[in-house]
Amino acid sequence: MEIGVCILLAFLVPQVARVGGQEDGAHEGCIPGFQVKRYQVAYSGPFQKGQALIQVEFDDCAGNEDVKFKVSDPNFHVDEDLNLVPQQDVLYSSPILFIHGLSVYADDMAQVEVTGLPIQSPLRKILGFGQTLPNRSKRSLLIPPVIVTENQRAPFPRIIGRSHLIPAEQSGTHNFRMTGPGADQDPKGLFTIDIHTGDVSVSRSLDREAIDSYQLEVSTTDFNGNLMEGPAMLVITVIDQNDNRPIFKETRYTGEVLEGSPTGTTVMTMMAFDADDPATDNAALRYNIVRQSPDNPSSKMFYIDAERGDIVTAISPVLLDRETLPTTTYELEIVAKDMAGSEVGLTGTATATITITDKNDHAPEFTHPLFEAYVDEGSTGVVVNLTVDDRDDPATGAWRATYTILNKDLAQSFEIQTNPDNNEGMLSVVKPLNYEARAVHTLLIQVENEDPLVSGVDYGPSSTATVQVTVQDINEGPVFFPDPLTVNRMENIPVGSFVASLNATDPDTFHKQNIRYAVLRDPAGWLSVNPVRGTVNTSASLDRESPYVHDNKYTAVFIATDNGSPPATGTGTLIIYLEDYNDNAPYVVPSVARVCEDAHDLNVAIVGGRDKDLTPNAAPFKIELGKQPGLDKTWKVTRVNSTHSRIMLLHSLKKANYQLPLLITDSGVPPLSNSTEVKVQVCVCKKNKMHCSSAHSHRASLLVLLATLLLTLLCL
Repeated sequence: MEIGVCILLAFLVPQVARVGGQEDGAHEGCIPGFQVKRYQVAYSGPFQKGQALIQVEFDDCAGNEDVKFKVSDPNFHVDEDLNLVPQQDVLYSSPILFIHGLSVYADDMAQVEVTGLPIQSPLRKILGFGQTLPNRSKRSLLIPPVIVTENQRAPFPRIIGRSHLIPAEQSGTHNFRMTGPGADQDPKGLFTIDIHTGDVSVSRSLDREAIDSYQLEVSTTDFNGNLMEGPAMLVITVIDQNDNRPIFKETRYTGEVLEGSPTGTTVMTMMAFDADDPATDNAALRYNIVRQSPDNPSSKMFYIDAERGDIVTAISPVLLDRETLPTTTYELEIVAKDMAGSEVGLTGTATATITITDKNDHAPEFTHPLFEAYVDEGSTGVVVNLTVDDRDDPATGAWRATYTILNKDLAQSFEIQTNPDNNEGMLSVVKPLNYEARAVHTLLIQVENEDPLVSGVDYGPSSTATVQVTVQDINEGPVFFPDPLTVNRMENIPVGSFVASLNATDPDTFHKQNIRYAVLRDPAGWLSVNPVRGTVNTSASLDRESPYVHDNKYTAVFIATDNGSPPATGTGTLIIYLEDYNDNAPYVVPSVARVCEDAHDLNVAIVGGRDKDLTPNAAPFKIELGKQPGLDKTWKVTRVNSTHSRIMLLHSLKKANYQLPLLITDSGVPPLSNSTEVKVQVCVCKKNKMHCSSAHSHRASLLVLLATLLLTLLCL
């Protein structure tokens, strides 16, 4: 029993130190932990699975929520009724069991002594982890678990536990050996064991946040290195110290809440991280708002849930009015403190910026019920800017305005658009107004927001305004009617002939003004106008074939001027459709033809007629030989169609240039004829090349030829 007591003391001393440093529980006078530290269980045979052996007494002074128990022998556990129960049939047990109870408010150990065990104690592993080894009935290796606090200071090495060989008389007949991570594996040399005494030492400070527990194996060997006992498991648990302060992931957080939100509306959640043991108060965080800027209308506009970190509104919806608050952005300094917020806790700080967002709870209102505008008749463009007030957030749909002209009959003459820079309504004239028709226009304008208003808010009378637009009279220029004026006239009519009568009226019906006419543009100079009556007469012959005539149309522009102050002018267009007169004689094309002197085919050329006049003063054309005697003995002209004829040689001619007289007549009434000549080149043709005479045509040769023919005929 002395060994058991030593083991118990070695295991419990660090725990007592820890429990003593914790805060008191919720019940005054309550001591968190096991209310009874020692228990006994009588062994009368193998323990049966599920058999309740004893009931432990544990109270963390806070309702025993989330209490966890761990038994040194994994064959046992503590159930929800605090009964020590085997998890399977257990033939043998360690003489001493340890129960570790842990919650947020308590961390304690209790001892269970098992009495009546058989005298032959088998070799076991750490605290009952070892199972019965049939061939090891005389000795056993007892390795109690070790608890070490992190961040211990020098000197090192420091003894933290001891391995025991039962019975103790066997000491000195063996060597202790320890293996595993922390001993002969990385991190090597952290723990050592005295080969003679079994004392376990730590060689330097531990960091729980790096490694929170170590599992090593301890065994004994004879002096020749042969295994005698073990290996048995040695569990070294690193106990946390509060050496890490809470850390927020960001230094600044942003959130927003809609104005008028109910009290208790969640805005955002702050969350910090603490690297310490989450099962202890070292990582139990509590949140608090330590500063609010600005601090009006209340210094406690927001509340933070101490445990969850939720920031919620703490001000009434009426006061959470974006338009009446001194600012739309509030800055909160949030502190997270560990140790469940106790004075000794470490802290971390972050900033939360909360923006009060807008909702459309204010209708736009015109700054004046009546707006006036003045516009010159006949002009267009913006005539007046309508100003509105809206207390909602600028540059949002709750602030941006849309305008509507309610007078449907005026919507064709006016339009209104929103100025994106200042939200004003720009009323414009899009169709020129006539003073003589209507001098004053009264418009009813409505303003609304792009976004709908919230429930309970409506557009009032101030969301409608009247705009009175006064049209100012100006001296308008005379207006021609019709414009353009179209007439038909025959070309070549005598100079001074009547062409048209212009009609221009003054739209200023309230004023009696005189109008005078003048020619503004007359490209060919053919026309004149009476300045008072507006009658247009010819001052030159009209020629349909003139380059100033296009598609038989001649266009002139006239100007009418009133005697107002200042005088005003208007222009009108006169279009004259010119009818054709047969005043152009036809002509023949082409004017040159070529033929080989030895050609078997005596067809010389196809010639056609051209005429500047129109049908029926042009084609069909009659093309025939000139009136000179004897031409028909050498040449022949036959008709191909209404516009073309064929020239033929009746016999071969020598190489030379010949001028062939032709007569062409059109179909006008009366018809016009034209005597013309076609140059016929008789050429020498060799190898697809024509060698023609470059000399001038010989009209005399034709005459000589004709005379010779006549003499020959007479002699015959």
